[in-house]
Amino acid sequence: MSFVIDPTCIKPYGDTLNDGRMQFSFVLPVSCDELGKEAAKTLLKKMGFDNIDVCLLKDLQEGFTQFIAYANTSITVDITKIQVKTVDTAVMSMEETDDFIEKTMHRKLVVVGACIESDAHTVGIDAIMNMKGYNHRYGLERYKYFEAHNLGASVPCEQLLKKATELKADAILVSQIVTQKDIHIKNLTRLIELAEAENIRDKMLFICGGPRINHELAIELGYDAGFGAGTYSTNVASFIATEMERKRLRV
Repeated sequence: MSFVIDPTCIKPYGDTLNDGRMQFSFVLPVSCDELGKEAAKTLLKKMGFDNIDVCLLKDLQEGFTQFIAYANTSITVDITKIQVKTVDTAVMSMEETDDFIEKTMHRKLVVVGACIESDAHTVGIDAIMNMKGYNHRYGLERYKYFEAHNLGASVPCEQLLKKATELKADAILVSQIVTQKDIHIKNLTRLIELAEAENIRDKMLFICGGPRINHELAIELGYDAGFGAGTYSTNVASFIATEMERKRLRV
């Protein structure tokens, strides 16, 4: 069975196409009882939803309750009017990227990566840089034409820039997993400001990544590219190789 979807008028899908049914999960500082349940329903009503069904209450102790609820929305989205900024680079395999760099740059590309400042979660930077990589994609350490230096976690911005300068890096990779109170924005902004102050911003590529980072945000913060959830080493390696070739041709 096939459906004809109007891209100018779409709604969430629950049981049937465009029925507007949505699922919600949230926590309120209320008791886990009928009063708390009614508070959850009232919240969703004030948000403009109807046909509300609170199907699960979980006592989180100390006066907090988690709710799972379903509700309907009448709001539609016209996806033909949505514009998304993404990294516009064809993704190559490891072998294709090595071959591309060998033929265009004739040397290894130096990449320095780290989780900066208070961020101690290396899962992101390790997935991109470590030799074993992630989900069958080898990290940059495995590439023949990348010289990858993973500085690890909680690296001060000054230390990252100093190391990148010493190694004459072609690119800096920054991973930010922790995002509470927008700390990732502050850290990423500080790194760019320091790079500009030291007059090295234009001497290398600056690339950031993390669960709440996308290309549009990265550009806004002054980076060359941003990669969010679901990014692999092949995405990052392809961008670095392609962008370095573009820079070489512009010189």
